[in-house]
Amino acid sequence: MKSQDWHNLPVRLSSPTLETIQSLKFQKMTPVQAACIPLILQGKDVAAEAVTGSGKTLAFLIPMLELLQRRTEEWKKLEIGGIIISPTRELATQTSDIVAQFLERIPNLKQILLVGGSNVKEDIIHLKRGANIIIATPGRLEDLLTNCKDVNLKGAVKSLELLVLDEADRLLDLGFSMKINTILNFLPRLRRTGLFSATQTKELQQLIRVGLRNPAIVCVKETENFSTPSKLSNYYSIVEADRKLAFLVTFIKKEGTDLKYMIFFSTCACVDYFGHVLKSLIPSLSVLALHGKMKSKRHKIFEKFQELGNGLLICTDVMARGIDIPEVDWVIQYDPPSTASNFVHRCGRTARIGNEGNALLLLSESEDAYINFIRRNQKVNLEEKSLETDQSLIEECWKSMRSLQLVDRLLFDKANRAVVSYIRAYQNHECNLILRLKDLDLGKVFMGFGLLKTPKMPELKGCDLSSFQEAQVDLNSIAYKNKQKESVRQEKLRKYQRTGVWPSQEEDLADLTTDMALIKKLKKKKISDEEFETAFGVR
Repeated sequence: MKSQDWHNLPVRLSSPTLETIQSLKFQKMTPVQAACIPLILQGKDVAAEAVTGSGKTLAFLIPMLELLQRRTEEWKKLEIGGIIISPTRELATQTSDIVAQFLERIPNLKQILLVGGSNVKEDIIHLKRGANIIIATPGRLEDLLTNCKDVNLKGAVKSLELLVLDEADRLLDLGFSMKINTILNFLPRLRRTGLFSATQTKELQQLIRVGLRNPAIVCVKETENFSTPSKLSNYYSIVEADRKLAFLVTFIKKEGTDLKYMIFFSTCACVDYFGHVLKSLIPSLSVLALHGKMKSKRHKIFEKFQELGNGLLICTDVMARGIDIPEVDWVIQYDPPSTASNFVHRCGRTARIGNEGNALLLLSESEDAYINFIRRNQKVNLEEKSLETDQSLIEECWKSMRSLQLVDRLLFDKANRAVVSYIRAYQNHECNLILRLKDLDLGKVFMGFGLLKTPKMPELKGCDLSSFQEAQVDLNSIAYKNKQKESVRQEKLRKYQRTGVWPSQEEDLADLTTDMALIKKLKKKKISDEEFETAFGVR
């Protein structure tokens, strides 16, 4: 189905909706919008699969607003007609911002945003003021439905017209499935339901079978063979771990610091560390860092990057789904994503709604089998991009990372946490049959992180680390810039000199024991991938 004019829908849209669409400058419908809007308005449940960046948000927002406006009975102050559940705060907030623009012309309807990280008491205060549309993350909505006694939210949702699960495959990861099931138990059976996703999973297919009433299945792909947008150019580069950072710096400077980049790393600790490193190496570019363990700062950083004309956002897969950031020129995957589907979602942060975009995946020689895996598994066409990296820049990057650590012990700590989290996340990669830790040259990995010394890890037993060049430095001489932290460290150092035992050694062992226990639980399927990644700091 080709894009078409909004006035050509088989169902007529209201004036406020059409006026808002015009003000947002969406001249034509995308295929997923043209397919889904009439189906939902005709009373159908819909399960929609469409490539990322294809306009799925308006495909469910417009019919939701139309359904609510068409009800003859006036909506009560707190009577919920529409619920949209999103996997992340960023995506929920983004959806809420779009809804707000429509509601400027529909003053009789109100929305509320319920997301983790905000104050529950404030949410209750806002609920008391009234709402007809809820946009929420699953944990917060489940909590309020289950435990809130100050407002009758259970009663308010009994009039629900439309439930939407946005990025439904992510929501149905085991970490969210129980929360979703709890929420569904509070909702009326006679409602419309929409499931919207860029990929189909077994869990999603199961929910379609048992949770939707004779649903219409909508599958919209821009081309028959590929699962990414047609105007997205996908590339890969083979670059060894010790040269990866220099390659990245060379690439960004070659493409231009006037562009907008998103760089995906595998763990929160890697984002923390390389955020500092890249600020030092590319001072001419605004460098921001964002990951799932950030609480109050996350939304401000997200908004700042949205507003930037050029800049660089370093992030984890918390930013891989559904987020709409204007004019991202390049998505760079510094590490292979934890799941194959996230490869597509990461790439989809660029080339959105018909725009052109580019994505680049960095792999070492031992990881080259991943290229054909992605080509077959995700139907993504990847072309090789070669780039010469000057040896002097490689050495400059090593020197810069080590200098940062020598100036402030905080960066030394961050570097070691980053490499430990990277190795343990790599061990539990979905594609561990082709991405094997034993195939990595860990000496080069350590050089790529600019480590001063090799970390103490059981995973290193029997490994050849001959490619790692240790720095000739007394680690105890590295001080914290923060005077209070340094004072505490000096006290521990004095105790160590007296007793021969570092005071925090027990804490380090406890952390290691916890990490190993998490890995064992994941392998035995006692916890989900989502729960593991959240606890381990991957997201």
